[in-house]
Amino acid sequence: MSNRTFQIISPIDNSVYAEREIASEKNIHDTISIGKKAQLIWKKTSIQDRAEICRKAVDYFVSHSDIIGEELTWQMGRPIRYTPFEITKGFKERAEYMIQIAEETLSEKIIERSDNFYRFLRREPLGLILVLAPWNYPYLTSVNTIIPAIMAGNTVILKHAQQTPLCAERYAEAFAYAGLPEGVFQYLQLSHAQVSLIIEDPRVDYVAFTGSVPGGKAVQKAIGERFIGSGLELGGKDPAYVRSDANLEYAIENLVDGSFFNSGQSCCGIERIYVQESLFNSFVEGFVELTKKYVLDNPLLPETTLGPMVRTNAADYANDQIGRAIQAGARTLIDPRIFKRHQIGTPYMAPQVLMDVNHSMEVMREETFAPVVGIMPVKSDSEAITLMNDSRYGLTASVWTQDMDTALQIADLIETGTCFMNRCDYLDPALAWTGVKDSGRGVTLSSIGYEILTRPKSFHLKSI
Repeated sequence: MSNRTFQIISPIDNSVYAEREIASEKNIHDTISIGKKAQLIWKKTSIQDRAEICRKAVDYFVSHSDIIGEELTWQMGRPIRYTPFEITKGFKERAEYMIQIAEETLSEKIIERSDNFYRFLRREPLGLILVLAPWNYPYLTSVNTIIPAIMAGNTVILKHAQQTPLCAERYAEAFAYAGLPEGVFQYLQLSHAQVSLIIEDPRVDYVAFTGSVPGGKAVQKAIGERFIGSGLELGGKDPAYVRSDANLEYAIENLVDGSFFNSGQSCCGIERIYVQESLFNSFVEGFVELTKKYVLDNPLLPETTLGPMVRTNAADYANDQIGRAIQAGARTLIDPRIFKRHQIGTPYMAPQVLMDVNHSMEVMREETFAPVVGIMPVKSDSEAITLMNDSRYGLTASVWTQDMDTALQIADLIETGTCFMNRCDYLDPALAWTGVKDSGRGVTLSSIGYEILTRPKSFHLKSI
């Protein structure tokens, strides 16, 4: 491997799954230039024509979901029984919704049309959009921006994480199949230093980044004094609160899934749970028993429900965090030896449930991004709210109860971008996806997502 290439090391067996070349300086310059020129033409294309092309691209993805799913499993380790559904469910749902609402959302807002005046507002595309996408949900996170950006008349350059670069190539194939004009969608394989240089380029008009808090700070630093916008979807330490009136079986089933799906590698996965005292012992017992039913193994096997983490160092970090919690008094409820594939020093990590935890412990405050969850008893709604807000993150939170009025009252007091009742770890494309505090800023999805990818332009015409 030369210094101009990088390898995709599969977490399945530590093999080299693929190797790709890093873009040259000329390739970067040409890609940006092509994107800028293409945007001047693309923005004149009708929304109906844009929609036809985007729908055809989505159809391509869906019809190739099995192949794309297997490829994704090799790249980042999610069990193959789940990976095709990233395309056929979430990706498809979000893309189709954003296509569906585009015409109405982007239509001109007429203020006055009379004999003397014609006044209206129009939403203009920003120009060239740089999308920096992560590996954990490479299609779900990127589609949030790519489809609405193109539907709004922008052009896009996609840079995917070096763990999942083949996803960018699949986008290119789908858009080529759909007949998207050249230059409207492009991708680049880049180093971190190259990403900063592209962000600094005056021809780039907006940056959409999904990743870590340090990564978000690096994006902000690269933007510097430029007057462009950025969407930063960063970390999460998402809490759940189980009230005494919750449907116990339902809450357990959904919170186990919300904690451990994708090996806990989700920015909006459940990482800490607060349970009212009267329900605490029953909840923990049921939670542990269901967790033990996971099958940790090679993700290419159809029976596997828990695959490896993306890299060994990610598993090492989570195991170290657990170790520090134990030293501070926490108690583990899962014997990892019941998961035969679990092995320290590899990406294969057993799920873990922690009790006797508190907020002095890193595992209850800092993002773990692994199949690990801490559970604490609480005496009241007010105590739960205080603990849920005791975090530098605020992406999602969930309340498990049969009382919607109470859930709304609690939701009003939680510092979060999305508050759920009786569900978690889900993005509704009709609602704004956003975070507060160190979970970032900006919005994707919903009609508001189009506002972020366009700028208002006012027209004030007077007849004499």
